[in-house]
Amino acid sequence: MAIRSLLRRCKDCSRWQNCASASATHLARAFHSAVNPSESSTSAFNDGSLESNARGLWTSSGQNTITATLFPGDGIGPEIANSVKEVFRQAQVPIQWEEHYIGNTVDPRTGSFVTYESMESVRRNGIGLKGPMTTPIGKGHKSLNLALRKELGLYANVRPCLSIPGHKTRYDNVDLVTIRENTEGEYSGLEHQVVRGVVESLKIITRQASSRVAEYAFHYAEVHGRKRVSAIHKANIMKKTDGLFLQCCREVAENYPNIVYEEVIIDNCCMMLVKNPALFDVLVMPNLYGDIISDLCAGLIGGLGLTPSGNIGDNGLALMEAVHGTAPDIAGKNMANPTALLLSSVMMLKHLGLNDQAESIHKAILKTIEEGKYLTGDIGGSAGTKHTTDRSLLSWSYSCCGLLELVFY
Repeated sequence: MAIRSLLRRCKDCSRWQNCASASATHLARAFHSAVNPSESSTSAFNDGSLESNARGLWTSSGQNTITATLFPGDGIGPEIANSVKEVFRQAQVPIQWEEHYIGNTVDPRTGSFVTYESMESVRRNGIGLKGPMTTPIGKGHKSLNLALRKELGLYANVRPCLSIPGHKTRYDNVDLVTIRENTEGEYSGLEHQVVRGVVESLKIITRQASSRVAEYAFHYAEVHGRKRVSAIHKANIMKKTDGLFLQCCREVAENYPNIVYEEVIIDNCCMMLVKNPALFDVLVMPNLYGDIISDLCAGLIGGLGLTPSGNIGDNGLALMEAVHGTAPDIAGKNMANPTALLLSSVMMLKHLGLNDQAESIHKAILKTIEEGKYLTGDIGGSAGTKHTTDRSLLSWSYSCCGLLELVFY
């Protein structure tokens, strides 16, 4: 269970905060800065828990080069990963990538195509960025994403859904955050055949995991000045499992009297989100519900191609990711939208305290979307991956130094 023991001044919110953990602090700072780029880029959340990344090489400009693990992924993954690398190179971001690809056979040490060496890379570096990965459906292989989250102890998935200026959807001014328990529930991977024709899947809910993600959700809400936390459940049917999750949320809520706590049944939650997203602020939920609701919320702002995401573990460990699919039908055709992975990389930079580079890149991405001239097909344009990347670079250069000529593909 998270221990709320470190008291520090939060300059972003101008009040004292009790930090649930060093890892919660770092991810809270990452997402606070990413979705509020105009606010101060203070380092108030830095508490020294990223020592593993502080031992990199020094650049000629005196910046410490940080080693980060990169999983380009499958399908369009390598293309959008190249976009991130190119933007970072042009923006002179002091990141040294340690690239890892999934294997061709199951690694018995991880039970999936993700190799043990890849896992160790993330643990060693403490930070990573992941493109989309495909798990063969119905083949008996452990999900690659699930393997990473469970093996690395990435217990919380946090996905801010914020309307993007210039990109019109059915909803205006969406501003909510989904916080998903990442390690258990229906995704525990415990399935077996009882008799022929009858298969059983076990849903695991524990007090430790439920209290930890609930603590993070309330801490996140407090740090960001949000007013409400909604626990999403189906305890009217699954009285033991979801009942335990709610019990943990209620216990944690008692420690946050200034935050409104409510409980919403998941099917009603879906209806309410579609009718009026403004009814929600921060939503916390078990694994499967979080997977569904977070994608629904992404649809409110334009889709997964515009939605960043991050996973947080203990001791500041973080793996940011694009949560959309691998889109093999357009792989290699210069049609993929790099926005989600670019925005996730911005969160990675914020997590590392590289605030100036993160904010300049973030503003460039938003400006490119707002202009509407260099959009990929999934968001109503006809530009290619390279066009969008280059336009973001041009927007970045204008905001930083006012000069840089790029030849569009």
